Amino acid sequence: MSHRKIVVALGGNAILSTDPSAQAQEAALAETARHLVKLIQNGDELIITHGNGPQVGNLLLQHLAADSEKNPAFPLDSLVAMTEGSIGFWLQNALDNALLDLKLEKPVASVVTQVVVDKDDPAFLNPSKPIGPFYSEEDAKTESERTGATFKEDSGRGWRKVVASPKPIHIKEIDSIRALLNAGQVVIAAGGGGIPVIENENGYLSGVEAVIDKDFASQRLAELVEADLFIVLTGVDYAYVNYNKPNQEKLEQVTVSQLQEYIQEGQFAPGSMLPKIQAAIDFVTNRPAGKAVITSLSNLGALIESDSGTIIVKD
Repeated sequence: MSHRKIVVALGGNAILSTDPSAQAQEAALAETARHLVKLIQNGDELIITHGNGPQVGNLLLQHLAADSEKNPAFPLDSLVAMTEGSIGFWLQNALDNALLDLKLEKPVASVVTQVVVDKDDPAFLNPSKPIGPFYSEEDAKTESERTGATFKEDSGRGWRKVVASPKPIHIKEIDSIRALLNAGQVVIAAGGGGIPVIENENGYLSGVEAVIDKDFASQRLAELVEADLFIVLTGVDYAYVNYNKPNQEKLEQVTVSQLQEYIQEGQFAPGSMLPKIQAAIDFVTNRPAGKAVITSLSNLGALIESDSGTIIVKD
């Protein structure tokens, strides 16, 4: 079964648990890399994507704390690019070292990735993704007037800026990613869902304040590179129905139509498992030869041995 093309989407918890220091995140990724290299050992070609939610949030707070005329805070698209760079560095460094330990020679490269979204995406009319610090209602109004940003009340904790979460349409650097992959390199790409860019009538691209769901961006990437396997990593070995209830049931092999019924029943949490399930469905629907798996990092070894985890296939 070797030489499969695999896209692995790392969850945020593979990088940052509680300690937001660079050292702690590097240590977490060293552990993550030890699991990921099992796929390389198995002869698979690997593309890795990752989240950046906590990292971009922290960077935004640092920028706002130091914001001044001489040193102005950067917009969100630039902060996404910066976290793609820092997490890419930590991850490629961790993989290089894990490969060295196994005496495997395999180059690893990170690609700063622009992801094209539609400037007319309805998400821009209804920004919903909270970012940055909490404000009082009064301060939120002032900020909104000053910057033109939208603020919403966030679950009784205060007011926060919200940005759009548009759907990814295309990955600008796809040819570069394919070229690296074809040259036998491990590629890290589309970090944090990629840097959101919109195209104007002349075909020029420009960054936009938005957050692209990393599971959807990863799925788009998996399709464009014609992956055989799309692995979405999360905190659990399996997706469940009736989660945390007495009749909880783990999903092992499941079809798209079964999953759609479970979605109708409201089985998957909107902010966490649901986008992973939807991305998996989209992948196998658009690439019927492919399989999608939702599982945990620590279960990767078992997945290689015996198809462990929640495996999603087309009907």
